[in-house]
Amino acid sequence: MRAAAALLILTTATACEVSVNQGGSAPGASTGDAGDAGDSEALLDKLTIAKAGSMRGYSRDKFPHWRSAGSNCDVRDTVLKRDGTKVKLSGCNVVAGTWVSVYDGDKIADPSKVDIDHMVPLANAWRSGAASWDTQEREDFANDLDDPQLLAVSASSNRAKGDQDPSTWKPERTDAWCEYAQDWITVKAKWKLTVTTAEKSALTDMLERCA
Repeated sequence: MRAAAALLILTTATACEVSVNQGGSAPGASTGDAGDAGDSEALLDKLTIAKAGSMRGYSRDKFPHWRSAGSNCDVRDTVLKRDGTKVKLSGCNVVAGTWVSVYDGDKIADPSKVDIDHMVPLANAWRSGAASWDTQEREDFANDLDDPQLLAVSASSNRAKGDQDPSTWKPERTDAWCEYAQDWITVKAKWKLTVTTAEKSALTDMLERCA
């Protein structure tokens, strides 16, 4: 279903045309509906608390991405189109536009310099339950367009975040903390991933920004 949804979005242009998307999500807008802080707190309370698992056997290759989304297109193109403004397409490939990174406020005008961040990093997912998944489930997670799991951000903020959870890394922009915590919780709840005690405490503190 995720691949089909991406295909529907991206195959409206032919391979040689250049079109412009004037809209896109507003910079900093949530990629999903995490609900209000009370809903997020309730979801957080339902998550299983566990120590972080081992990284033994982990490889990014075990989370295949970016999945094809039609002729010459993939999930990365889908996110770039969704999160940018005045996006220009050649076929369904994103060739220009403007992106504002919600993590640090950086404005980016070159799609090749935009990173697609996994809200819950792949390595964190591995340590919190994904190690037991099969390859298909890990691929679905790595290409999840239905939940607030994929976000166009600056390369510097994505690299600073790495595979850290909210107990050791938070967005530079404090006004993004509410949304960040809500989205993190939404993804972990959807995929039935665990949280550490420190992670839960940090998320609880960040939700106070939602008031």
